Amino acid sequence: MKTYRQSKFLNPWVMFLTGMAIGVASRLFDIYFVNLGELFSEMAIWILIGTLISIYSPTRKAAMLNIFPFCIAMLITYYATAIITDGVYGWSFIFGWTVFALFSPLMAFLAWTAKCDGAFAKLIACGIVLSAPLSSLILFESVRFHDFVITAVLIYFLFFKDIDSYRRNSNEKYS
Repeated sequence: MKTYRQSKFLNPWVMFLTGMAIGVASRLFDIYFVNLGELFSEMAIWILIGTLISIYSPTRKAAMLNIFPFCIAMLITYYATAIITDGVYGWSFIFGWTVFALFSPLMAFLAWTAKCDGAFAKLIACGIVLSAPLSSLILFESVRFHDFVITAVLIYFLFFKDIDSYRRNSNEKYS
């Protein structure tokens, strides 16, 4: 049995529509709100959003089914909006974000597992936390203030926030 919040918001159709809206918003941020555009152009924020969608999904399968339509819809609408607004974009970016979207179900599986008990789960959680600032360092050659904030939020949700009430009714084992 799902909680009200899960059944209403965490399902593939709502995630698809949310991804569409965020894809358009991200492109418009690039045009009209440069600071937000920079933030939403970095991988760290998408690691955070994807992790939150995944860990609040009731099962690993639900996490995978929720994150994939979110990422694909966001990708499609972002670049459709870029075409409509005569935006500049490169095929290497499209390819990179497409690979990210295609691997998002695997990453959702791992993110969901990071909230389980055991050393392996904590190792996965550490990997997720490290991936946010490292992605900024590798892709953008620097770690910015918002990367530290995103990392702190990831640490809170992966190591301290109790989300068992969202998963309690799941038949899936945590470890």
